[in-house]
Amino acid sequence: MALLELENVRKSYVGPDGRTQPVLDVAEFHVAAGAQVALRGASGTGKTTLLHVIAGIVAADAGRVRLDGEDVTALPEAARDRLRATRLGYIFQTFNLLQGYTCLENVLLGMAFGPGPDPARAEQLLRRVGLGDRLHHLPRQLSTGQQQRVAVARALANRPKLVLADEPTGNLDHRSAGDALQLIRKACDEDGTALLLVSHDREVLAQFPDCRDLAEINRAAA
Repeated sequence: MALLELENVRKSYVGPDGRTQPVLDVAEFHVAAGAQVALRGASGTGKTTLLHVIAGIVAADAGRVRLDGEDVTALPEAARDRLRATRLGYIFQTFNLLQGYTCLENVLLGMAFGPGPDPARAEQLLRRVGLGDRLHHLPRQLSTGQQQRVAVARALANRPKLVLADEPTGNLDHRSAGDALQLIRKACDEDGTALLLVSHDREVLAQFPDCRDLAEINRAAA
């Protein structure tokens, strides 16, 4: 059984003109446990919506999303929140760090929604991503690349089965983007965590032997 399975997943939005705009129409999509998969897609092709549906942040209009044997689409909101907290990690393009909290506190807060805060693991993760000397720095005291490293540590904090990465290098310069991508892939590999990354950046996508075109699985984007 695949770790992640999508079957006949559809999602539409109503535009300002009142017309229904299909965004997702995915007949079938699978990600195996421990796999690292990239999805190629231009802006507006449904990349973020796809990740949000997988994570249960947005409800699909139809179809089934199964994660680690659990049907996400059949769960009530509170159960989706628990599943997301314990089995999913999410790396946002804009990092979404809490600006009034230190690096360590940002990771600990991510743990609070799962098994509970584990200061030793939080510190160990930050050291793994090269921020052992920045534990008590606020996000504004970090470079953009360092903020991304905090986001990676937070995504792995609860030992998820799957990490979703939404254009994770989009706000980084060329060198930092390469470093961040290597870090994300290595961290997931070391923890045996599957990775699903979406991007339009050819250099990022070229690093993934398993790179698929979103238009090939999403009929709404074709």
